[in-house]
Amino acid sequence: MANGDKVVINLATGLEDTERVTVAFLVGTAALDQGKKVAMFLTKEAIRLGLPGHAEAVACEGCPPLSRLFQQYTDGGGELLVCPICFTARKLEESSLVPNARLAGATPLWEWIGESATVFSY
Repeated sequence: MANGDKVVINLATGLEDTERVTVAFLVGTAALDQGKKVAMFLTKEAIRLGLPGHAEAVACEGCPPLSRLFQQYTDGGGELLVCPICFTARKLEESSLVPNARLAGATPLWEWIGESATVFSY
């Protein structure tokens, strides 16, 4: 891949701030639509977005439903890299992750990035 063909979205906020989550998925889906390879690194409460049924909210009047954005992100090939420390601290089961999610900490994140990536943080 050429430089700039990968995008990392660092999301450290879950449904306690649905607007941030919505923007993260909008940016991720837009990048996928441009042919980028996209990984969303989920930390803190955002790790719950890697579980079935958690991407359910509407951030504001006129905002698209998060469930639709999540599905578009998934259908476009977007990956969810779930912080294993955050996940384990909440006593969650790895087998319950959605199909496009996997536990991946700092080292796998850097391996995924390779030589270059554009990074967004929410």
